[in-house]
Amino acid sequence: MSQDLKQYADIIEQLKPMVNEPEFNQVLLQTASDVPKEKRFLIKMEVKRLAKPCMRTIDLRGHVDGKCKKYVHEGRSHYMDDVAVDKFEEQLRVFGRYTYGVYEAVQNTENNFRLMREKELAQERADKENPEVKKRSAVLEQFKVPTVNLLDYRQRNTERMNFAVAVEIFNSANQSMRGLSVDISLEGLQIKLSKDSFFEKGETLFIYFRGLESEFAMDKKNGIAYKLVKIITKNDVNYLALQRDKTHPSPAFDKFLETFIHGNKRRYKVNMTNTIEAITSKTCEQYFSPRSPTLPIFIDVVNETLVPRYAMVNEVNRETVQYWQDEEDNCRLNFLLTQERLARLLNKSDEVREIFVFSFTHLHSDKVYFYSAAYEELQQKEILSRVFLGFGSRKASWRVFKITLTDMEPEQAHIPLSIPDSVGNKVKKLNTPPSARLMSKLKNLRYLAHVTDVTSVTGQETYNELKFNRDNLSHLRIFGHPRNRAASNIHLVRFKYEEQRIESRYQLRTQIEVRFNGETTVHRGISEDISVHGLGLRIELAKDYSGSLEGRVEVAFPRLQEIANAFDVMHLQYDIIYHNVEKNILHLKTATGDEGKSARNFFEELIKKNKGNLKVDNDEEEVPGMGQALRCINARNATSLSFLMSKEGVRYTPQACIVGKQDERITTLTTQYAERGKVNLEFLFRDRKQDSPFVQSGIKAVKLENMPLRQELFISFDASQKEPRMAIIPRYSHKFESNEQRRAFIREAMVRGQFVAIHVMLTTTGKPDLSMLQTEINYVTMYAMHRARELEKKMWSIAACSHLIDVTDEVLIRYGFSMEDITANKTLKSAIQPVLQRTSHS
Repeated sequence: MSQDLKQYADIIEQLKPMVNEPEFNQVLLQTASDVPKEKRFLIKMEVKRLAKPCMRTIDLRGHVDGKCKKYVHEGRSHYMDDVAVDKFEEQLRVFGRYTYGVYEAVQNTENNFRLMREKELAQERADKENPEVKKRSAVLEQFKVPTVNLLDYRQRNTERMNFAVAVEIFNSANQSMRGLSVDISLEGLQIKLSKDSFFEKGETLFIYFRGLESEFAMDKKNGIAYKLVKIITKNDVNYLALQRDKTHPSPAFDKFLETFIHGNKRRYKVNMTNTIEAITSKTCEQYFSPRSPTLPIFIDVVNETLVPRYAMVNEVNRETVQYWQDEEDNCRLNFLLTQERLARLLNKSDEVREIFVFSFTHLHSDKVYFYSAAYEELQQKEILSRVFLGFGSRKASWRVFKITLTDMEPEQAHIPLSIPDSVGNKVKKLNTPPSARLMSKLKNLRYLAHVTDVTSVTGQETYNELKFNRDNLSHLRIFGHPRNRAASNIHLVRFKYEEQRIESRYQLRTQIEVRFNGETTVHRGISEDISVHGLGLRIELAKDYSGSLEGRVEVAFPRLQEIANAFDVMHLQYDIIYHNVEKNILHLKTATGDEGKSARNFFEELIKKNKGNLKVDNDEEEVPGMGQALRCINARNATSLSFLMSKEGVRYTPQACIVGKQDERITTLTTQYAERGKVNLEFLFRDRKQDSPFVQSGIKAVKLENMPLRQELFISFDASQKEPRMAIIPRYSHKFESNEQRRAFIREAMVRGQFVAIHVMLTTTGKPDLSMLQTEINYVTMYAMHRARELEKKMWSIAACSHLIDVTDEVLIRYGFSMEDITANKTLKSAIQPVLQRTSHS
């Protein structure tokens, strides 16, 4: 096609099926009415040229990025890859025979090396003319990824077949337009129009299949009635989505269409757009759910009381469950999800349903005592806030949890395939809704609480700054949870699928004795938790240590020694890798070599014997299908934004994003500078040119230590800026030198527009469970093997996942900002200096 005619490519495409029809000239006048007469003549000649019979053979071996194989058509052997075969058959349907149009279309597929090189050269010329535009564009495009709604895709009742024939559309006023069908099913039809249409959504249209009239005995007097469901505009082309109008039946057409689709679906290719969407959605869910840091808790409503029933435990969020277990492994999540807190969350109907809860534990006589307080509960008196936050943050067991509450529906447990029942008995069986027995267990579930551990080291150190009078520690009693209260009646449900396990920390609350640097003085305290294989240990000393914390430390476990006859646990050697300012919280790592061997061997054995604490009895479900049902409900109600990454060379780049329902600040931040249906994650990779960029080096650390990695990101956001690099100014919290710098950054951000704080969590991903995808992959393979290969290749490329949790309000609380500041910061405003001047912190 000449350069002059390229601008009329859409018109030429629409005229192709009509070239051999008697009314071709009439359609040309109608379709190209706005085109100058001389150009219209050139268009006509071009379409006629494309429709001429072609005798050339096609040999794409070595010319395309695909494996070519022999393809015989009308006695002539061609060599084409899968992409070219699809294009060849599509154009055969358009022209009705092998023509120059078919030949040229096959020579210009997207994976043709010649075409790819031409695009590269054109891009290089454009880059030379404006290198800055190229650089900026490349950065933006690299980090713009599509959003995926987990397990949300269209299920079709009947198969839809790609089908391109000329059609004429009439409305009730007898106005008509010519178009081209895109796909067809027993119940629906999609038509492409090259210019604005005068049809309206909801009206009944009558379709005449002009491209079939010469081949089949169609009723030329009466059109087939369809309802216009919606109009979609893409690249200045209108697509009409139509549904058969049952009030105007046509049994003869129904019979013809059923026979036609059944006999030609392999030749014309079934439309699999929704199946491909389903595979993509399910793949993302498989990488998201087993490693999500958030613990979902499903809540019943009984006599207007919220009753937590089930908790969905995976490899990462199990740390939260373990934290709320006492010394007898009783689940105490009811201490966290009190009736008062659930009621407060439920009453936040006009705002985001979220609260932050601070907690710590106290070990006395080998019994665990839990203390927790939501920020609203601490606001009763300033003395309560100072004592709880100041004292609690000095404990190794200090935690900050974010709790959100969302509505849910039991019907969300049903996830049918994207394929209609008519495909086969196996598909029909898989599309069957959950059993009545299972639904009876789910029928009263109304809410979903998401609990996320958002504790940070810098946050804990900041709360340490709060001064309090130790005489006021008696006030903590009101936040203590009575041990005589019944344990949580929450049933723990595990993900059935867990490959490539990622390790978490294990609670180990017991008395310890510590000796520093070979000293004889014994310092007493308690242990908090151990990490994978016992390599790491976190402890809390009963009294602050005044000496140097450099070098070696010897840890003894007197209580454990009583039951560990095969091991010596009284002289375990560790190195100190972190301590807080007061020197009462220490993070330790086993000594290297033979010195640390005793600790590694003992704790590896201890973890091995206690790893199954979260298993359902006999690993059997209370009701078959319960785990899958709860998993599906949770996936459809994700509250925070997450994105999946694949490894390309030595770098990890985002591929797909899951947008949460509640963290609106993060959603606004990521969608502000991206097209509809996409997010722009560039600000998270702003440090990519530094020696140790967080995402890249963080994933390496996760892979090395086989444990999740957390970090806080502070953001100054000014939505009035057009340039994203000016609008979004990110800085990781650990990059600040002091809390004063952090407070200054926050104040400046609130003056500019809005401050946002994100708890960023990195995890690696396991393997996808192909058993959940195989039926739909097989379906795609049957009609488009190359698309199935692309999907599987993309599926196996995913290597990591990042979860972003909005912790803005907790960070503002932490750094002493008032409730007025927090409220003002919820909206994108500037010039709020008068409010900020009231900020104080001591």
